[in-house]
Amino acid sequence: MGDRGEDATRIFVSAGEASGDLHGSRLVRAVRDLAPSARITCLGGPALKEAGAEVLVENHDLAVVGISEVVRHLRVIAAAWRKIEAHLTKNRPQLVVLIDFPDFNFLLARLAARLGIRVFYYISPQIWAWRRGRVRTIKRLVHEMAVILPFEAEFYRQYGIDVHYVGHPLLDVMESAPSVEAARERYRMPGSGPVLGILPGSRRSEIRLLLPLLLETASRLSAQIQGISFLVPVAPTLDPGPIREAFEALRLPGRIVMGDTYGAVRACDLLVTVSGTATLEAAILGVPMIVVYRVSDLSYYLSRHLIKVKFAGLPNLIAGRGIVPEFIQHDANPERITAEAIDFLQNPGRLEEQRENLASIRTRLGAPGVAQRTARLVLEAIPR
Repeated sequence: MGDRGEDATRIFVSAGEASGDLHGSRLVRAVRDLAPSARITCLGGPALKEAGAEVLVENHDLAVVGISEVVRHLRVIAAAWRKIEAHLTKNRPQLVVLIDFPDFNFLLARLAARLGIRVFYYISPQIWAWRRGRVRTIKRLVHEMAVILPFEAEFYRQYGIDVHYVGHPLLDVMESAPSVEAARERYRMPGSGPVLGILPGSRRSEIRLLLPLLLETASRLSAQIQGISFLVPVAPTLDPGPIREAFEALRLPGRIVMGDTYGAVRACDLLVTVSGTATLEAAILGVPMIVVYRVSDLSYYLSRHLIKVKFAGLPNLIAGRGIVPEFIQHDANPERITAEAIDFLQNPGRLEEQRENLASIRTRLGAPGVAQRTARLVLEAIPR
């Protein structure tokens, strides 16, 4: 497909979180390959900026989770909204591309509808997991969707939504991940003990709620397993300083890792990871894991009756069974997570069984070329 001209390729991309920034940046590059003169503006972060999009609003202050966290960030969210609203009203792009981040992006879809701008949703919000009634909002406001999990297309088609399954974008992102041998050479000393990865999430609210739990677990493991060490990959959206200070205050053996998450993950024997995209990244890399998650008590109380799926971790959802242990909310405590980690590390057969189960997940995620397939759909969605 060739370039349709500058006027036909004005696009606004809304990526409110680190994963959306990453996948949005690859989509933008693919769009610009097909339409070099496209003007793309966005709510995003450093990856989208590097890809050539004009960042109107930085997303690092918007990536909050849970109702109480949103309340604390209302002023920042309102300022971002006003800036985006003014931009869309004045410049009227032909297409708004929404990437996950549903609470903010649903408001944006309503604004686009009022302004007569078409809406394309890339990477579905997990409404199949909770608050399924929001599918009616998508049907009313979204013209087309590109989904990345194999069961999502069927879910949306039953509601009459124009949907395409494009495969998971992590397949493209992770093609350049280092091999197991290279990763272990980078992060492990010969003859060293087990290495456990601590993945505390990419949102500041997750760090606040979950980092103390994960580090307390690491401290208990350090006292019980001789020679164990820890790797803590930090998302690019986060300031590593406070995480490093908390890690060093406990005198834990190991290191904080910036800019090489996949290498650090692949060097580990086992991960203790926050639920989210990191669990699927670990599954693709074939690294066994324990999944934990916790939100504020208020958020948990308000949402627990709305959740319609049995599992929180994406590997379990895709497999349709519990191949990865999960410790959620009040079950997420250092004693239980420590005991589970020790059982894994002392039973190589259990680690191998999970590796085999994770390998089956990789085969269900489609084929590489996701950004290119989605870019063609995006450009075809622009009104002629």
